Amino acid sequence: MDYFKKLLDLLKTEREEDKQSYLKLTESTSVSDRRANGLSWYPIAIRGSEMSRGDYVTVEVERTTHLDISHQLRFGMPAVLFSNHDPGKDRVEGTITHQSGNRLKITLRTDELPDWSRDGKLGVDLLFDDNSYDEMQSALRSASLLAEKPDEGRLVNVLTGFKQPTFQQDIYPYQIPRLNISQQAAVAKILAANELAIIHGPPGTGKTTTLVQAIKALIKQDKKQILVVAPSNTAVDLLSEKLSDEGLNVLRVGNPARVSERLMSLTLDSKMAEHGRMKEIKNLKKQANEFKNMAHKYKRSFGKAEREQRKALFDEAHRIMKEVSNSEQYIIDDLVGKAQVITATLVGANHYTVRNLKFHTAVIDEAGQALEPACWIPILKAQKVVLAGDHFQLSPTIKSSEAARNGLAETLLEKCAKLHPEAVVLLDEQYRMNEAIMSYSAQVFYEGKLKANPAVAHHLLFPEDMPLTFIDTAGCGFDEKLEGTSSTNPEEAVFLFKHLSNLISELTNGIIRYSEANFPTVAIISPYKQQIHLLKEQLLHIPDLLLHGNKISVNTIDSFQGQERDIVYISMTRSNPEGEIGFLSDIRRMNVAMTRARKKLVVIGDSATLSRLPFYSDFITYAENLGAYKSAWEFIDS
Repeated sequence: MDYFKKLLDLLKTEREEDKQSYLKLTESTSVSDRRANGLSWYPIAIRGSEMSRGDYVTVEVERTTHLDISHQLRFGMPAVLFSNHDPGKDRVEGTITHQSGNRLKITLRTDELPDWSRDGKLGVDLLFDDNSYDEMQSALRSASLLAEKPDEGRLVNVLTGFKQPTFQQDIYPYQIPRLNISQQAAVAKILAANELAIIHGPPGTGKTTTLVQAIKALIKQDKKQILVVAPSNTAVDLLSEKLSDEGLNVLRVGNPARVSERLMSLTLDSKMAEHGRMKEIKNLKKQANEFKNMAHKYKRSFGKAEREQRKALFDEAHRIMKEVSNSEQYIIDDLVGKAQVITATLVGANHYTVRNLKFHTAVIDEAGQALEPACWIPILKAQKVVLAGDHFQLSPTIKSSEAARNGLAETLLEKCAKLHPEAVVLLDEQYRMNEAIMSYSAQVFYEGKLKANPAVAHHLLFPEDMPLTFIDTAGCGFDEKLEGTSSTNPEEAVFLFKHLSNLISELTNGIIRYSEANFPTVAIISPYKQQIHLLKEQLLHIPDLLLHGNKISVNTIDSFQGQERDIVYISMTRSNPEGEIGFLSDIRRMNVAMTRARKKLVVIGDSATLSRLPFYSDFITYAENLGAYKSAWEFIDS
């Protein structure tokens, strides 16, 4: 089928680009460079090991220095344990089976720890993740074959636009008092859909709340297990917790990003540990390890009798581990069978514990950030799909600009919303922003259909405050600088903090005096990483602001998706005579930035540079009409 052939070609281009950028970061680089890039833990100490499935050994390691460096080592990723004495030779590959804080477990493709693992200078390197690409490729090929079958391939043909979705007409109206009218309509659409329902949730409209209620209603209606997935561990964690809070039996497959006790109790590892048959398994594992340790004593004796004795001990250890595997499989099947909801990431939906399961319904949350090939992994397990997200916020991260340009950046959510408007329900009431902050995004992205709930429509930091301000730096000589591939604007950063300091002084000494306990939260956002570094650095030298340091966050737009703050400052950074704005032209990213604020949004930028794009010139006009336009000159003299 041409549809899937094109996707396979795009995925191949993306895989190549991803692999090249990985090799660039790892080939001929030192371990300290790899560590700085988040691809290595070094040095590490081994904290324990045990035999695991398939006679492999699982080793638990802890990183002992450089604990503050962020890293990309995650559950399910391929990795290698190495010795820095001879990293080319002394290395053994495996898969990360658990990661929490500064510890991780890696299941190595060997049945015993190598001798060199006792000599120190150990580390763990992340390998290129071929597995995720293999899973996506395999799903696309299966979907293409399925599309040729009239009955079994019905869902595939609906999602690719070759058939229309159908809806049951006789669904009993399901009343959920805590939901508003559009949220109720979304639940009704999900219950009535035979193949596809789409929940379009703009910022602050309660998409997660709606989804959780819809999943509850589906379980009540169909009495069948539901698969709930999302592209990121964080999104999966949020849904897992909320579904569990509603009293559903949730099984979280994979390794949560947030290490809360509540979430851990939903994982397979935790539920297995509490299972009645686990004591017996622990005893068996202990026996197997004892046999293996006894076998190792013969390692350097090579007589015939010793070899036979060693083999007999290993055979006994293997026999016991086979028994362990069977018992573990029984427990897994029992736990999976009892779960009402199984939650995982998109690729995690093919975890060995659930690989062969079929579901009536698969729910894909944050579908606006999901790479389409990854979505087909859970879709193939279901008869019906619910897509939830907002295709006017951040799109998926794609390494290859060629693949993005040729269609990989367009998500399945976006395609299906265009193909099947009858399957879409827009959540049209938001509970986050003052309406002055909301209205520009509502006009540009949501056809003016978004409205503010009365509880938030007019809320302010203090009476007579302006909820929205655009501060124009044109003509102030705040010129951008290029650092590496990223832009910075030091003068704009200084100006931003001066403005914020004045605001904070008003909040602590003005008409309404905020105490530290109820002091408003502040986000300082810029699209440029170098500007963020600069802002973070400058913040450290402003004593008045550091007093409220725990209330002030400085970060890129992407890291604030899904979050909100009372006050948001956006440093637009770009200011040049050519009017070049680079990826500020990604207006969906700007939609995210502009919709994080509850009570006050301050956008600081150069109108002469920004106005080259209609989105920004219209925003500046919008601010002028509200009386919210200010020139930076007004503040510079003060």
